[in-house]
Amino acid sequence: MNKAHDQILRSKAGPRPCDWRRGMSDNVAYALLVYTGLQIFVTVHAMTKHATTILPYLALIVLIAGIIPACRYFEKRWSEVGDEAAADPALAPAYRRDQLGLWALALGLPFILTAIYKAVAGLV
Repeated sequence: MNKAHDQILRSKAGPRPCDWRRGMSDNVAYALLVYTGLQIFVTVHAMTKHATTILPYLALIVLIAGIIPACRYFEKRWSEVGDEAAADPALAPAYRRDQLGLWALALGLPFILTAIYKAVAGLV
């Protein structure tokens, strides 16, 4: 569909109400995708330069599994918000704080883990 058609549909349906629960759920899904992509292209790439075994790929599985509890924490916090509070503008600062924390983990952790790995590999 084109942009004009989408705008017409939105104007007929009225403004879309804010839902912090859905927003955080979407953020968690996208953050997991970004985190996994960064892990594959940054961390595993660095690990395969130093190892010729399957170990880097097993480490990738462990690292991806390790981020899931953190993402689940953020999503659970917001999924427990009631229907009335889900659109409460007073929750915007808390939502933004959690959103920034989630994305800081998703974007920063792969680079931090790669730096740690390179430091340890340099010692060995």
